[in-house]
Amino acid sequence: MIKGNIVGLRALEKEDLAHLRDWRNFTDFRKHFREVRELNLADQEGWFEHLQKTKNINFMFGIERLEDGKLVGACGLLYANWTARYADVSFYIGDQGAYVDNKGYAEESIRLMLDYGFGNLNLNKVWMELYEFDHQKLDFFMNSFGFKKDGHLRQNCFEGGRYWDSHIISLLAEEYTLS
Repeated sequence: MIKGNIVGLRALEKEDLAHLRDWRNFTDFRKHFREVRELNLADQEGWFEHLQKTKNINFMFGIERLEDGKLVGACGLLYANWTARYADVSFYIGDQGAYVDNKGYAEESIRLMLDYGFGNLNLNKVWMELYEFDHQKLDFFMNSFGFKKDGHLRQNCFEGGRYWDSHIISLLAEEYTLS
């Protein structure tokens, strides 16, 4: 486990999949993900099996509250490209439908993950695609960690009866200070 003060990042277990499925199926969460359909346990199990087969490019973690060992979210560095040294960021706090919380779980788990990505995996860049209506994550990653906008994809998402742009944001290793 990669430990912080209030949360730790640990390998996901099969027993976590029901929680992940339930969190991913929250309507307020699902609209922010590329996979917008309702997921069942078989979908989660298939995703988990894929992770097990691609451990060299996908690093997915459960976010565990240290005081009681409760799973509160998930984060990861996915689709690592070892030539260009980048990975795609995945992140959410599922506990109590927080998405991005104000209890410190989000900030500490992302800091732990970035420390791991830049300090242990020797990544040069982490990036993510966020829809323009995902103000929580855009504000969180850009204001708390200094992610920069690389560009946008026009009308790349359909939600709520209209098309929305996607923003591509990233953080370079040289822009990040390890904890």
